[in-house]
Amino acid sequence: MIKLDIIAGARPNFIKIAPIIAAIQKNAVQKIQYRLIHTGQHYDKKMSGSFFEELRIPEPDINLGAGGGTQAEQTAAIMIGYERLLLDRPSDICLVVGDVTSTMACAIVAKKMHMRVVHVEGGIRSFDLTMPEEINRMVTDSISDYFYTTSEVANQNLKSYGIPDDRIQFVGNTMIDTLLENISKFVKPDIYQKKNLTPQNYLVLTLHRPANVDQETHLKILLEEIISNSENLPIIFPVHPRTAKSLKAVNLANQNIYTCEPLSYLEFNYLVKNAKAVITDSGGITEETTIMNIPCLTLRNTTERPETVSFGTNELIGTNPGNIGPALKKLFSGTWKRGSVPPLWDGKSAERIVDHLYSLYK
Repeated sequence: MIKLDIIAGARPNFIKIAPIIAAIQKNAVQKIQYRLIHTGQHYDKKMSGSFFEELRIPEPDINLGAGGGTQAEQTAAIMIGYERLLLDRPSDICLVVGDVTSTMACAIVAKKMHMRVVHVEGGIRSFDLTMPEEINRMVTDSISDYFYTTSEVANQNLKSYGIPDDRIQFVGNTMIDTLLENISKFVKPDIYQKKNLTPQNYLVLTLHRPANVDQETHLKILLEEIISNSENLPIIFPVHPRTAKSLKAVNLANQNIYTCEPLSYLEFNYLVKNAKAVITDSGGITEETTIMNIPCLTLRNTTERPETVSFGTNELIGTNPGNIGPALKKLFSGTWKRGSVPPLWDGKSAERIVDHLYSLYK
């Protein structure tokens, strides 16, 4: 029997682990005994709890209760909690996903406890060391035993570090597994009705990167550029907790931008699927817009998901507010590119992961 720890701590993690758990449960022949460990990194229900309900993820077997605090405080709390658990109840494999604090913290603890570490979404790089996530990716990949990758670019990144081919498994994207499984179940959010939205006649905006939201003046300029170039279409802006702090100082009164609290997975993706376009600084959203063929304007200078640009509907327009106008002009002129689906983004990535995990211990 393989004892597997599945680590989740933040909103993107839950989307990525849901199909892996489903794949384990689907095939009883595969002798994998897993425990789901919620680190508590995201402890707000809107950022965490609703995902368990909507995506039919079992309740966590353990919640480490790391809670809030600085990145260092969260990292320390997660590491202490996970080490105590492993000392009391050891496991064989630690499966981490993505690039959040929980990913790095649990990988370090597991490796020091002589466990195998497998990294779902390994090998992706933005090459921007100002991003905390990039540090998490680099540290996690440097100590992982096996890598489940989303693209050929990620494969090549790992090979450039000397990782041999037999430790790299190109499986596709589990986030897309979840999207394809749930696309027929999207839920119309209240704001859609309240603002009388209609398909293709509004924009969706999300912002949470420090470079975009931590300085109130810069955030204000960004929003003004988006508003003034939106051709008066409604702009729906679910506000991340980090962004909310800076947004208080920005006067958005009497504008065509409408803020709301973070939406559930099914509600948010309903908005995206029916939008004219999405403006974001998120990485995961660029993957979802690629599959749903929705134009995506990314307010970043680099991306760790270049396949969303080379194959998909995403374009990097940078953090300079002056780039927003020309990009939106291109959108409204009807000349935005059509996207295609990257290889192996077919809804079967989790099955490939579980097959490989089982092959390690037959």
